[in-house]
Amino acid sequence: MSRIAKAFEKGKAFIPFITVGDPDVETTEKVVREAVKNGADLIELGIPFSDPTAEGPVIQGGNERALKNGITTDKVFDLVVKLREDIDVPFVFMTYCNVVFSYGSDAFMKKCSETGVDGLILPDLPFEEKGEFSEDCDRYGVELISLIAPTSGERIAMIAREAKGFIYVVSSLGVTGVRSEITTDINSIVEVIRKNTDVPCAVGFGISTPEQARKMASVSDGAIVGSAIVRLLEKHGKEAPAYVGEYVKSMKDAVREAV
Repeated sequence: MSRIAKAFEKGKAFIPFITVGDPDVETTEKVVREAVKNGADLIELGIPFSDPTAEGPVIQGGNERALKNGITTDKVFDLVVKLREDIDVPFVFMTYCNVVFSYGSDAFMKKCSETGVDGLILPDLPFEEKGEFSEDCDRYGVELISLIAPTSGERIAMIAREAKGFIYVVSSLGVTGVRSEITTDINSIVEVIRKNTDVPCAVGFGISTPEQARKMASVSDGAIVGSAIVRLLEKHGKEAPAYVGEYVKSMKDAVREAV
């Protein structure tokens, strides 16, 4: 059984997203360790990109700070190697097609396998074009995570049937960012997913409060949070790890309460 599958076997999962290198790699390492210590079931590690089209201003800012401070894809891999010395939770990269293309798809997936990266999310990869990467992913045992959005409509069943790892359910239209209210009918999306696959699904985009996390986890298998965590990094910089740990604990406690 893969590490990702095991993460969802324990119950409702809480998944934080962390931009690697914001404000520096040393802080990212501490943030990941605090997140794991406080209950994170799976970590999404963002490889910064200069044009992150799915991201709102908060995560765009994190990308810009990380790139300005000299982060590279190889430095991200080096961090994973260091974290894997004593951390066993799944790591999933979230980045963009250009990052993988420029590294070389085969070389990138091989490196993921060697360093202990379990999955890959590419928000700018259309489902119909996933073959560009899925063969290399399969060759090296990296699970290519599918996204399902409120606009996926009749394609939800098709995407679900071919899904691996877990399905990232996008809660809202538009880019990432904190939202005061999530109005999408997540239940109906998850219902179609459940009819077509046993692969777990987690909801992301717009979740920032324990109440939202509890609500989303109650209708799915987990909650994903990014902008709220990056905002803590923006505010507290190198002092952020303790604040992120406290935040992750509050979110994981809320997700545990979901039924």
